[in-house]
Amino acid sequence: MKTKDIVYIALFAALTAVLGLFPPITLPITGVPVTAQSLGPMLAGAILGARRGGLSIVLFLVLVALGLPLLSGGRGGFGVMVGVTGGFIFGWAISAFVIGLLIEKFWNRLNVVNAAVSIAFGGIVVLYAIGNAWVAVAADISYWQATVGAAPFLIGDAIKVAIATAACLAVRRSYPLISKSA
Repeated sequence: MKTKDIVYIALFAALTAVLGLFPPITLPITGVPVTAQSLGPMLAGAILGARRGGLSIVLFLVLVALGLPLLSGGRGGFGVMVGVTGGFIFGWAISAFVIGLLIEKFWNRLNVVNAAVSIAFGGIVVLYAIGNAWVAVAADISYWQATVGAAPFLIGDAIKVAIATAACLAVRRSYPLISKSA
């Protein structure tokens, strides 16, 4: 791994931490907060690709597990990671990796539709599958109840997909961080 890769990984871990500064809005149904922070994995995967994007979120998760208050609302520590939001938090690394894989797959023919579908699949479908399963277990409810409870988050996540898509395409045009041979 090159020094440049390490810098990008650290940069996107820091970006994910900065997105946690926006105050969360907690929904009473599931107790899971609506945050800007889930935009971090979307951007990491879409701009850095699978390996670097996933590693940037793994680095972020390690820092959170060590107790740094980097999660939205100033939360941190391993205890937060195993709570009701834990599936979404751990799912961020997988989400970034999946988004990166899909963006790399479509790299030579990347357009608004391919980018948006890739980011939505990894950042919503994959993340919700993991997060809702965790919520169901942690809150002792059915998977269906967790999924229905997560429905209000879709509006915010659709906005995040649009932001990540625009950023991905802008970076691809001006300063591509994913090689064209990907």
